[in-house]
Amino acid sequence: MHNLLNWHVVVLAFATLFFAEMGDKTQLAVITLVADSKAPLSVFIGASAALMAVTLVGVFFGGAITKVVPAHYLKIGAGILFVGIGLYTIWETFVELAG
Repeated sequence: MHNLLNWHVVVLAFATLFFAEMGDKTQLAVITLVADSKAPLSVFIGASAALMAVTLVGVFFGGAITKVVPAHYLKIGAGILFVGIGLYTIWETFVELAG
């Protein structure tokens, strides 16, 4: 059972995603949906199902790709993508401010 459920990884995944999503566009979308629909339980159920589905895709993709690509290359690639997206966002902001 220990190999199936590693509580250290469970807590790490929860904390990482909780803080990464806080204030994210997904959270803002949920706030907007609740405000528009006045149905918080329905939004909670729908949003939770969507996040579980997206996470499931990530888990299967991560499990499959790590059979081909070593984890440290994935970490480097993810870091480069995050930096690239950040630089692109900064660039777009400056272009928008200048224009």
